[in-house]
Amino acid sequence: MHNHSKSYLFAVLTILFWSTVASAFKIALKQATIPQVLFIASATSFIILGLILPFLGFKKVLKQSRQDLLRSAVLGFLNPFAYYIILFKAYSLLPAQVAQPLNQIWPLTLAFLAVPILNQKLPKSTLTSLIVCFTGVVIIASQGEVRIFNQSNPWGVALALSSSIVWSLYWLVNVKDNRHFAVKLFTNFGFSTAYLLILSSFQKDFYTFSIEGIFSSIYIGVFEMGISFLFWMKALELAKSAAKIGLMVYLVPFISLIFIHLIVGEQIRTTTLVGLSIVVLGLLYQQKDQLLKKE
Repeated sequence: MHNHSKSYLFAVLTILFWSTVASAFKIALKQATIPQVLFIASATSFIILGLILPFLGFKKVLKQSRQDLLRSAVLGFLNPFAYYIILFKAYSLLPAQVAQPLNQIWPLTLAFLAVPILNQKLPKSTLTSLIVCFTGVVIIASQGEVRIFNQSNPWGVALALSSSIVWSLYWLVNVKDNRHFAVKLFTNFGFSTAYLLILSSFQKDFYTFSIEGIFSSIYIGVFEMGISFLFWMKALELAKSAAKIGLMVYLVPFISLIFIHLIVGEQIRTTTLVGLSIVVLGLLYQQKDQLLKKE
């Protein structure tokens, strides 16, 4: 199998994994608290990456500098610690079909934050995309009501949207980190798990878990974080055009709606499909110049 074909195989597997996790979030959060779900998921990812690292050279972990560890302390706080606490809270307040699409605006947030952090210029298309995406967000959040927050919790909407800021900051800080991606992820998840252990000391009955809560949280750790991150990085590494492989990410929210309906039992609204389509169109327009480049 050629590298290009392998890149699509890894990408397709990742898309399928990511498409199921919105449903897993809702199931897990019914059975456990946000810190409990995140602790099990983070620890699961840490263990998975730890099992993979010997095949990549575990010495790379031991050779990390103090600066590398400090960077991982920051990155691990941003993601998965802060990012998923915010995102899980949004999922606890909103239907999955609302929280999941709202979280998809991160490419737009990334473009705006790259201006002050990386000194990049803001493409003219980004402002147009902002207006288009905002229209889609309003339609999704309103769920067909004239008064936007009659159906959707305003705090949940704000959290789902703000999670994209944390996610974007994570990737912008990550840009200047030249370590092997598996080493970075392993160290980041190690710090995140440590933060959650500290948080657990302030949580009553933190270690009281239901079986369903444990397994759904482990599922999140495996298929949202650990394996999926590695597969996606591999897909981008092998691709002829990372930008065009990246297009496949926009299939996730649409496929997720199928699982949300079948597994969680939510009736998917027309406004969700319309609003999500508008958001995706806005994001594609914002990236059109990069996507039109020849491979």
